[in-house]
This record gives sequence, structure tokens and C-alpha cells, in this order.
Amino acid sequence: MAIFSFEAEVTTSIPPAKMFKAFVVDGEKIAAQIFPEAIKSVASEGDGGPGTIKQVHFNEGKKTNN
Repeated sequence: MAIFSFEAEVTTSIPPAKMFKAFVVDGEKIAAQIFPEAIKSVASEGDGGPGTIKQVHFNEGKKTNN
């Protein structure tokens, strides 16, 4: 298990509340839809507010030839 931090500044015409919902509240669900081969499952405990725990299980990595 790991804890990570991510910081980015984005200029967009999308309202801040909608961006927050997409990145923070629904981020792992959206990522699972975009990258189904990378994400095995997503579990969430809480309502998305403070104290919510989100657990993302990634699929095994694949070897690549460079």
C-alpha cells in the first residue's frame, strides 16, 4: 500500500466544482473506464469527504521490449 501526493495547476473553462468532482471524487472510476487494462478494481469507503478511503488495485505489469 502506498500514499501519494499529486499537485497540478490547470487552466480550463470548466467550473472548479465540476473539475474537483471529476479528479477527486470520481477520479478512480474515470481512470478505470479509460484504462481498463491497467486497473483491476476500485474500492471506496466513505462519502468522498474527509476521511474517505479509496483503494485502487492495479493489474500486474506487462513486460515491454524497448
